[in-house]
Amino acid sequence: MSQYKIEAGTGQHIGDRQEQQDRAALLTSARAPGYLMAIVADGMGGMSGGALAAEQVIRTAKQAFDLFSPQTDDIATLLRDIAHEAHTVIKLTAISSEKKPHSTMVVLLLTPGRSAYWAHVGDSRLYRFKGPNCADRTIDHSYVEKLVQEGRLSRDEAKEHRLSNVLVSALGSHEQEPEVAVRRYDGLADGDAFLLCTDGLWHYLEDAEFGAALAMNTPRQASEMLITKARERAAGTAADNCTLAIVKLVATETEKTYNVGRMRRAI
Repeated sequence: MSQYKIEAGTGQHIGDRQEQQDRAALLTSARAPGYLMAIVADGMGGMSGGALAAEQVIRTAKQAFDLFSPQTDDIATLLRDIAHEAHTVIKLTAISSEKKPHSTMVVLLLTPGRSAYWAHVGDSRLYRFKGPNCADRTIDHSYVEKLVQEGRLSRDEAKEHRLSNVLVSALGSHEQEPEVAVRRYDGLADGDAFLLCTDGLWHYLEDAEFGAALAMNTPRQASEMLITKARERAAGTAADNCTLAIVKLVATETEKTYNVGRMRRAI
């Protein structure tokens, strides 16, 4: 990205589950130099089923991004296609494996033109930060979020609601096609950062805590801090898998230039 350095990283913890069913990836494409994709998927569907679904999301994203051309293809269409293609394959997997795999998805694509596009299905989230301040986040496709939007439930009540894990849109559902929400933000600047994560992380931390961790640390350091804090707060609650990806924009140092006049004055 021109005039910027991108720092990125991923982190995971199995939580108190027997299997890690989340997946995360940072991807580049030879046909789209300067573009970066980050993606997180939270698989569901019993032993191995959820892992298969989440893995399919990552595999579909990589294949689609490898074929993407900035000169001829539309980014929003690319993100929607990833969701719908993964949805179709996960449904086929259910038939062949006799399981009921499902997955959420949140994907971010940064361009060399200082733009960010993101899409999500389900309750895996993307947060956008300007410095330590949360400027935007995705709205979950969940039953309790629907109640919050209707004014029937507060956000604090939603977090502890007994149906907080019920989704109204997911990849692999045989009942309906997924709702794919796509957003765009232009004018990325030094200090901007993105956090993509599953509910095994965001359930235990506040927006301000995320912002402070990202602003003051490298992606690796922030990942370790956030997962450690989530695990501390989840003690004794049979916590879910915890997965995240962090992308930060950092200004590059201005290269020093010298000329004969400056050299003479220095001498």
